[in-house]
Amino acid sequence: MKILVTGGAGFIGSAVIRHLISLDYEIVCVDKLTYASSLDSLHSVLDNPLFSMENKDICDAKAISTIFKNHKPDKVLHLAAETHVDRSIDSPDAFINSNIIGTYTLIQLALDYWNGLDSKQKSLFRFHHVSTDEVFGDLEINDPPFSEDTPYDPSSPYSASKASSDHIVRSWHRTYKLPILLSNCSNNYGPFQFPEKLIPMTIIKATQGQNIPVYGQGDQIRDWLYVDDHITALVKILNEGVVGESYNVGGDCEKTNIEVVSTICDILDNLITKRPNGISSFTDLITFVEDRPGHDKRYAINATKIKQELNWEPSETLETGMHKTITWYLENQEWLDNIINTKYQGNRLGLRV
Repeated sequence: MKILVTGGAGFIGSAVIRHLISLDYEIVCVDKLTYASSLDSLHSVLDNPLFSMENKDICDAKAISTIFKNHKPDKVLHLAAETHVDRSIDSPDAFINSNIIGTYTLIQLALDYWNGLDSKQKSLFRFHHVSTDEVFGDLEINDPPFSEDTPYDPSSPYSASKASSDHIVRSWHRTYKLPILLSNCSNNYGPFQFPEKLIPMTIIKATQGQNIPVYGQGDQIRDWLYVDDHITALVKILNEGVVGESYNVGGDCEKTNIEVVSTICDILDNLITKRPNGISSFTDLITFVEDRPGHDKRYAINATKIKQELNWEPSETLETGMHKTITWYLENQEWLDNIINTKYQGNRLGLRV
């Protein structure tokens, strides 16, 4: 089976490609190779005969049409997106272009391609759109977690652009009968994550002896999902999901941001005895900074549907997943140095922190 994966050089995309190739799937990776993408994340599969790389923008209709024509994928796994809330507040244009226009361009060309398939190929084809729980807005402390039926209420340019792309995908199924699948996941973390995100940024700041910035009082609550658990869910949905349905994917792990940062510091205290700047604990580096505009208070996922219908469960706790993540970053300094030296200097909301 051949799967076209968009955004395949990103954090989640590269993880799913490495996993799928280990299962002997043939993969076509389409990636614009923006700041958040890295071929280093695909180093282990670049020379694999099952892997093909297309350095293209999903907004480029001519290029994407050619890819469908030349590679003839059986399924599409659409992960390509701008994803960082801070950047969407600073510069929303890229999010509107990639997440809305890009998804429209891709799904319209997928429809053209699907319409040209024979009946057997048509019945097997799937367009799986990967989205976020942020499209649902935020929750109060006592509110029930997001379900697949929760009304959309996005808060940031990022989540608004993802909500729009979700609606586009659903409408292409309802109007044109394109066989789509949709999933909304909670906050991912794990190896190869771009260092602007909370967990890798905290690891980097801590090990370099720099202040660890935490927005507000760090009381924002997120449901944390280890990336490999997300990957197994994506494969389940792609292969066993019901056409036209959406599935929420969560880690059963609600934690405040300050709890997450403190957990990282505690693990680092156990792993590193020689600490920078003479600090007694990495928690000494935690620094509370001004909160970002429109910061959602709480996300939480009700993943009952995928658990009951597709027999999927997350396998990692925050502690086990975090230990794996921290160990990977400590052991892969070269990958991190390449990112820091060429693509990222620690900016959040346009400021060095």
